[in-house]
Amino acid sequence: MRTFRQKIIPQLFIIYTRYLIGGAFVFASIVKIKGQRFTAVDGSDSPLNSPFHLLETLYRSGLYWEFLGYGQLIAGFFLMTQRYAKLGALMFLPIIANIFVITVSYGFTGTPYITGLMLLANILLVLWDWDEIKILFNITPVIENKNTWIHDKIWEITGLVLFLFDTTYRFFTDGYNFFIWLGICVLIGLTGLILGLRKRKNYIGNDLE
Repeated sequence: MRTFRQKIIPQLFIIYTRYLIGGAFVFASIVKIKGQRFTAVDGSDSPLNSPFHLLETLYRSGLYWEFLGYGQLIAGFFLMTQRYAKLGALMFLPIIANIFVITVSYGFTGTPYITGLMLLANILLVLWDWDEIKILFNITPVIENKNTWIHDKIWEITGLVLFLFDTTYRFFTDGYNFFIWLGICVLIGLTGLILGLRKRKNYIGNDLE
């Protein structure tokens, strides 16, 4: 397992999975914090057991709707920082598990596949950091070498830039262009990847310690 964790592909997969699902949570949180509907549909007259009626009920709860938004925002932020990703993964798990069960229970078309994949990705992130997280279960942790590539500052900076762009773009635009948003996110992610790969050779020795 230790050798596997030192390989470049698994480390990149974990780093960008944190960005991806953390960014998705941040993106979805802003409309709740702003007190807006998650969809443009008014579900007041929808059947009680329909997805739109559920979303309308949550939206009209006011404080609870905003509370959900702040919970998603904080969990997403922690994941994207990389530095606090373990805490983010633990916070993310009950939230995404709850969302997954809701989407299955209310028959959201296609959405359970997305939320299911996010749940599986979150479980993977918890397992990745299990050596340290297991202290919560009174099991002696194994502390990872913090001088390895996955802990490089470039990933923290990239995550912070992604978070700031995600929040400001979503907060200041009631309507948004998905392709502009996605394009800028990809550009930031690629910039971080290029800079990170350029620094990779400086960490090869530390990864093998």
